[in-house]
Amino acid sequence: MPISSTYSKTITIPDSVIDENGHVNNVAYVQWMQDIAVEHYTAIGGIAPTQLIGATWVARTHMIEYFLPAFAGEEIEIRTWIENVRRVRSLRRYEFVRKSDGRIIVKGETDWVFIDVKTGGPRAIPEEVIDVFSKTTEP
Repeated sequence: MPISSTYSKTITIPDSVIDENGHVNNVAYVQWMQDIAVEHYTAIGGIAPTQLIGATWVARTHMIEYFLPAFAGEEIEIRTWIENVRRVRSLRRYEFVRKSDGRIIVKGETDWVFIDVKTGGPRAIPEEVIDVFSKTTEP
């Protein structure tokens, strides 16, 4: 069960992310995952408490599952939410949905690790940061 509400935004696929196969390059999805994760965390007020304690998030792993190709000019909705929070890690999930037919074209997830900026090592996620995830926002 997700611990955060879903955050979403719609984009129009630009020509710049189309690869030699004529569809969205897989690297673009990773970039969009990163972008919406930061956008969501900022929107719920996560940046200030994280910086205040001298911490940050880094990606440990990304997993992407491709179902359908997407093409330049198509509108897609990117959705994200926090699935769970563990001692030093948090799992964030993503869905990419084609607006014209409502079909899921890609699903993904990122395992994020909470680290101390000075040491570079993992640190326990404090309650004030965990509490941020329960906030809701509209993009």
